[in-house]
Amino acid sequence: MNSSEAMTDIERRIDAFHMARALRLAEMGRGSVEPNPLVGCIIAHGAEIIGEGWHERFGGPHAEVEALAVAGRRAAGATMYVTLEPCCHQGKTPPCSQAVIAAGLRRVVVAQRDPFPQVDGGGIAALLAAGIAVDVGLREDSARTLNAPYLKLLSTGRPWVIAKWAMTLDGKIAARGGSSKWISGEASHRVAHALRGRVDAIVVGRGTAAADDPLLTARPSGPRVATRIVLDTAASLSSDRQLVRTARQTPTMVVVGPRAAVADRQRLETAGCEILLCDAKTPQARIDQLLAELGRRRMTSVLVEGGGTLLGGLLDAGQIDEVHAFIAPKLVGGTTAPVAIAGEGFGDISQALTLIDPQVEPLDGDVYVHGHVARAPRSCHPEGNP
Repeated sequence: MNSSEAMTDIERRIDAFHMARALRLAEMGRGSVEPNPLVGCIIAHGAEIIGEGWHERFGGPHAEVEALAVAGRRAAGATMYVTLEPCCHQGKTPPCSQAVIAAGLRRVVVAQRDPFPQVDGGGIAALLAAGIAVDVGLREDSARTLNAPYLKLLSTGRPWVIAKWAMTLDGKIAARGGSSKWISGEASHRVAHALRGRVDAIVVGRGTAAADDPLLTARPSGPRVATRIVLDTAASLSSDRQLVRTARQTPTMVVVGPRAAVADRQRLETAGCEILLCDAKTPQARIDQLLAELGRRRMTSVLVEGGGTLLGGLLDAGQIDEVHAFIAPKLVGGTTAPVAIAGEGFGDISQALTLIDPQVEPLDGDVYVHGHVARAPRSCHPEGNP
């Protein structure tokens, strides 16, 4: 299936260049295509690009079809570079593999096989059966990182969990008196709002919802409108909080426990909130119960904005997949000032959560650190989700 062994160094460099471009194109669909995967595509004759495209919106044409439309008749005899295996089934759009075959392409370079059950090698097999040379695996690690949320939803039925917080240089997310506005600067706020605009849900604990009274919307708006979720076991969130007052304008869910008063559930429902009962026995099990429900709703990415107790529970349960931390050059001190991640934590530094190739960027005085989690840490609690 792979013919790269017989290629020259120049040909390999051309392949690498085109696939890198396809990966950058795929990223442009983030927030618009989920729960579908991000896909980018290049069609080229040697070093010359004659067509390119990406999956721009859920239900819209796939990347291969977009690129073929640009290339037109010149696609015959060309090479296609695509970040994910072309589909071979009828979904919201016709099978891409058939469009590729009809266009008369000579060769297709695929970064990653698509594990979606209705594809899973079938697209590659269709191309090979039509006499098209297929190479699989170029920049596969980058393709997997690009589509990590999609791959997690497929394999586990749970959404990708992004932990986000702003903190001082000494690790505090608020002063001991509770004030936290504003730890980070305007540049950091813009990045944080961009994150909000591309996820399916934004989650906070009841304490954060009560103390900070956040709106939890993207300003300016992004390609997605996230469901706002408050973990509030007792359903005690006040009706005067912004999340409750705007529940009819922006989807809002309150996650309650079995002991929540019926009157309080009804009060929040009357205001427009959806009530979700999570009745598992432990906090970690309730978190997993919530994530399972969000996965059933095909939510791909969830942004968790705190506070420290909620983020600590996620860490203890091994449920953090990605981190975005905004660090301000400020010191507040105080042993009682809240920290970014509480919970039980790990007993040994060797167990610490680490990031894969973390990115560190200056943002007008703040430092922005973000990256994917290198490994899922073992739960601190035997009854937690492994």
